[in-house]
Amino acid sequence: MNVLITGGLGFIGSNFIEYFLDKYVNYSVINLDKNTYAGHTSNLKNVSSSPRYIYIKGDICDKNIVNNLFQEYNFSSVIHFAAESHVDNSIENPDEFINTNIHGTFNLLNSAKRYWMEAPFQYKKDLNNNRFHHISTDEVYGTLGAKGLFTEKTPYAPNSPYSASKAASDFIVRSYFHTYGMNVVTTNCSNNYGPKQHDEKLIPTIIRKALNNESIPIYGDGKNIRDWLYVEDHCIGIDLAFHNGKAGETYNIGGNNERDNLYIANKICNVLDEMKPKTQSYSKQITFVKDRPGHDFRYAIDASKIEKELGWKANENFETGILKTIKWYLKKYNV
Repeated sequence: MNVLITGGLGFIGSNFIEYFLDKYVNYSVINLDKNTYAGHTSNLKNVSSSPRYIYIKGDICDKNIVNNLFQEYNFSSVIHFAAESHVDNSIENPDEFINTNIHGTFNLLNSAKRYWMEAPFQYKKDLNNNRFHHISTDEVYGTLGAKGLFTEKTPYAPNSPYSASKAASDFIVRSYFHTYGMNVVTTNCSNNYGPKQHDEKLIPTIIRKALNNESIPIYGDGKNIRDWLYVEDHCIGIDLAFHNGKAGETYNIGGNNERDNLYIANKICNVLDEMKPKTQSYSKQITFVKDRPGHDFRYAIDASKIEKELGWKANENFETGILKTIKWYLKKYNV
């Protein structure tokens, strides 16, 4: 079965493709990725020679590319990771986020509908097997106070151009189920971390700045809280929702690891103090900088639905996951 995976050169997508190809021998992956700054072909060097992996450089907003790929590879399913995802960038330049996250998702859905649901009769017997899996974020729900958790029934209240664009794409996916009967499923995840994450994100930035003896920037007072999910645990959740999730449903995937940004910075510094000691603690490099506009205070996910219905469970807590992550980056930086 040929599966179209979009955005597979990025952080989560590349981890998922490796996991997916290793676990399932009956799938071939066609990875459509624009190869922007946020993705690297080296992220998939371990599978680049596999006969079950094909990389296509292209934009999900290009209708001709997407339609031609559907025609050529007869995709059984789509797993849609491709998105602009850095909140700071969405504040400075929202255009790309609106274009990729909204128009790109619509383009994929429309091509899938055209090929799966308006195809010649011989393909229609397979409609129940044609799944469109949309990967989204907990940021669509807005912000939480000191208590409470996001559930699948939490009203959407996005606060940044990034989260607003993802919310819009979630609703477009939903509409293709309710209007056209397309076999869709959506997963909304909490903050991912682990190997291959882009340097612009919080945890890689802390590690890099610490090792380079630079100031470690922390927004505001560092008390903003996120629920942290190790990327491999996320991949397992995506796999379960893709294969076993109910059509039209949303599943929240969270690590149950709430930590504020200052804790994250200090934890990484403490681990580096042990692994790569120097004359003074890395924590001395922590610097507080002006908070970003619209910075949500807290995200936390209730993952009980995917746990109960699909049997998902996070294997890593934050302390075990961050240790694996730091070791990976030390190897990457040859430190």
